[in-house]
Amino acid sequence: MTAIPATAALLGLEPHPEGGWFRRTYTASSAVDTAGGPRPAATIIHYLLTPDEESAWHVVSSDEVWLWHGPGALELRLGGAGDAPDDAAVAVTLGPDLAAGHVAQALVPAGTWQAARPATDQEVLVSCAVSPGFDFADWRLAAHE
Repeated sequence: MTAIPATAALLGLEPHPEGGWFRRTYTASSAVDTAGGPRPAATIIHYLLTPDEESAWHVVSSDEVWLWHGPGALELRLGGAGDAPDDAAVAVTLGPDLAAGHVAQALVPAGTWQAARPATDQEVLVSCAVSPGFDFADWRLAAHE
């Protein structure tokens, strides 16, 4: 078993099925109807990747906003909205170097394949806000690459 990174331990994060570490920090008290059934209006998680980890390709049926906290930068790849991730994925870097094109937040539209990895040799902490709120029934991993 992999040792728990210090930041993950301090924040009470657990392993995520797509890779990395997470913990839900917010669930809206109001619900909305979706094709999959009622969901919270929004949810938020902390999500951590260490330099040797990455998030596998996955798709969520809700909009997702990634918010950068640092210290390292994160490469977020967007792989289209087809049946599988597009080989010509578009990448956006969340991080501190705004002059180099980094951003502090990024939107992954509902139904868009996504994957993430650290863009530097530092761990990176982000938050992900999902609306309608996240449910694993609305999440799918890509077939093995």
